[in-house]
Amino acid sequence: MSFLDRLREGDDRHPPLAAGSAARAVVAVRGLHRFAVREGLSAADPARDVRPPSPPRRLPKAITIEEAERLLAAAGRGDTPRDLRDRALLEVLYGTGARISEAVGLEVGDVDLSRAVVRLHGTGARARLVPVGRYTREALEAYLTRARPALGPPGDGGGPLFLNARGGRLSRQSAWSTLRTAAGRAELQDVSPHTLRHSFAAHLLGGGADVRAVQELLGHASVTTTQIYTLVTVDRLREAYASAYPRAGA
Repeated sequence: MSFLDRLREGDDRHPPLAAGSAARAVVAVRGLHRFAVREGLSAADPARDVRPPSPPRRLPKAITIEEAERLLAAAGRGDTPRDLRDRALLEVLYGTGARISEAVGLEVGDVDLSRAVVRLHGTGARARLVPVGRYTREALEAYLTRARPALGPPGDGGGPLFLNARGGRLSRQSAWSTLRTAAGRAELQDVSPHTLRHSFAAHLLGGGADVRAVQELLGHASVTTTQIYTLVTVDRLREAYASAYPRAGA
């Protein structure tokens, strides 16, 4: 363990390593010793019982509800087909917690406005139905009736939901660009499609949603993945408590 301790503490010639960097170094050293034993170059593996340090859990980045509303208001401010598409895209990302690949992978047939649901196709060919609220539903309805027919051929009512200017499926890169443009207008920094997914989960949990329900909405295979979002909520509650409660202490 002295090797790991030295990595974390550093010395006069080497800066201390963070847990993640130290873990990668330990994994590399363990691999080298295992190789040496397997090839007969060493009789013993001194690193066999050394476990890499667990990196600290990083809280997902989430914007506030007010910032989300500002972002959505900045998306597609006009009434052109592209404006309506961009507004619908960001409403879907924030309103369903969809991954960027799930959003651009939507087909027209995945949207059921009469039932107010969309079918998202997640990892491992898993599909899930996610309800949509009034704002997302209205944005999708405006896009489907007034914008999508202008962007591509109507066909048989199927095909990709979000189209580019040439009538093809909107790419991940173009969806990213749409979000960056809206974020710039809203004066928000470091906002990604995953930020909206994180915010969707954090705002649901902050409003009292059950973690199991949020797990289903996000398409997580394990509730353990979803539970990290509860840390965001607790962290914000702690900040509010510390700033507002007179006996919280400094």
